[in-house]
Amino acid sequence: MNAIVIDKKIINVAIKQEEAAKEPDIEKMHEKFDRPESLEGSTYKIKTPLSDHALYITINDVVLNPGTDHELRRPFEIFINSKNLEHFQWVVALTRVISAVFRKGGDVTFLVEELKAVFDPQGGYFKSGGRFMPSLVAEIGDAIETHMKHIGLIKEEALSDIQKEVLAEKQTEYEKKKSIQPGSGEFPATSTLCLKCHTKAVIILDGCKTCLSCGASKCG
Repeated sequence: MNAIVIDKKIINVAIKQEEAAKEPDIEKMHEKFDRPESLEGSTYKIKTPLSDHALYITINDVVLNPGTDHELRRPFEIFINSKNLEHFQWVVALTRVISAVFRKGGDVTFLVEELKAVFDPQGGYFKSGGRFMPSLVAEIGDAIETHMKHIGLIKEEALSDIQKEVLAEKQTEYEKKKSIQPGSGEFPATSTLCLKCHTKAVIILDGCKTCLSCGASKCG
C-alpha cells in the first residue's frame, strides 16, 4: 500500500461519504399520463333481475415499467355497455368519473368500498348462488373489485387450510342431516344473509349460526 504524503497545511477536515445508490426511475400513473395505442383489458357480464338486458363492464389496464422488477398493471379506463338505455346518463357519468380517478394515480382501491356501499332505496336483489347486492352500483363496484384482485391490486383474503377443513365438515354435516346430494352447493331456502360474505347461506348448526359459504360462525 502506497503512503500518501501531505505537503500542505491542513486547514479543514471532512468525512467523505459514499454516494447513495441511485433509485431506478419508476414510472407511476398520473393525470397527464398519455394513453398507449393499445391496452389489455377484461370484460365482465352483469345480469340482474332489474333488467332483461345484461351490462358489460370492460376495464382496460396499462402496464407500468414493463420488463423490470417494478412492473405493475393498473386500471386505466372503464366502459359499461348495455342495450338498456334506462340508466344511460348516469352510467356514462360514472364511467367518466371512475376513469378519471384511475388516471389520477395513487391508491384507487377505495372506489370499490365506496361503490359497494351504495344502497338502492327500492331494495337490492340476490344474485344466483344467493349473494345479495344492495344496488346495481354496488355490483359494478363488485366487478371492479374482481378485476383489481385479478391484476394483483387487491389481495384476496383466502381461507386457511384449517378454515377450509372446518367449512367442508360443516357442509358435509348439513348435507347428511338434510339428505342433500354431496357437493351440490345448495343452500336452504330458510337460510339468512351472512354479513361477512353477503351470501344467503347462514343456518343454525348445532345451536350456532353458521355460514355454509364462507364458514363464518357466531361460535368462533
